[in-house]
Amino acid sequence: MYLAEALAERAEAQARLAQLHTRLHNNAQIQEGDAPTEDPAALLAEAEGLLERIDQLVRAINATNVATRLGSETLADALARRTTLLKRRQLYAELADAASARQDRYSRSEIKYVPTLDVAALRAQADQAAKEFRILDSKIQQANWLTEMVD
Repeated sequence: MYLAEALAERAEAQARLAQLHTRLHNNAQIQEGDAPTEDPAALLAEAEGLLERIDQLVRAINATNVATRLGSETLADALARRTTLLKRRQLYAELADAASARQDRYSRSEIKYVPTLDVAALRAQADQAAKEFRILDSKIQQANWLTEMVD
């Protein structure tokens, strides 16, 4: 199995688990004398099976990410760097938005707000982080489809 397939299976299992969670809550309590619309015991057993499968997949994915090299770093390190790049882009973009927010004034006597940071520089840093994120994400996605899972 390729890493990308394991990631897809994990995502599908997590989505299925979320659905089962909702269905279990909907059938956890009923009015006396009524019957549940679904068997809570069967739903719970299915959820337990999914939890076990997700655990197996996460462990195998983590082992594969640590064992796989992506250039000079492990795939696990590249994933951490990708998360940092995303957060960096968000930080600079949100800060630029806050610094460039317009404050309408109706007269000269009203308080005037001015940015304390260079908005253009912030946007440039956000764009650079976004570019680095896209490049790294493409390499990670490629590795996911070329990497066999570690046993």
